[in-house]
Amino acid sequence: MGMQQKRRTLTETLLGAGESPDPRFTLANERTFLAWIRTSLALLGGGIAVEALAGEVFEPRLRMVMAISLMVLSQVVSIGACVRWLKVERALRQRQPLPLPTLAPLLALGCLTAVVLIASVLWPRWHG
Repeated sequence: MGMQQKRRTLTETLLGAGESPDPRFTLANERTFLAWIRTSLALLGGGIAVEALAGEVFEPRLRMVMAISLMVLSQVVSIGACVRWLKVERALRQRQPLPLPTLAPLLALGCLTAVVLIASVLWPRWHG
């Protein structure tokens, strides 16, 4: 089996049947994937920063929960970005409607939860 045949088989396995889409759409899909990966890396960095630098702001147990939550959210966003890239690429190849984005609402919910948690911890310190 030649290299071209292996590549075609892998592409068909991952993306399904259909035609290769316009490269501009594929590259736009890739840029969106990379933007989600950057977001994931920022969340991971935030989790590390909370654990390393917020020692005097939060008690150890809360700090650990916040750091782990940010790191888990980072992994969810990273995996979701990959799944979304595959779904969009499949839809483009099969000329189907694009799937609804589920990452944005999930990320918004995670960030809102973090803001509420941080505010609930810091509010008593500021107005205590």
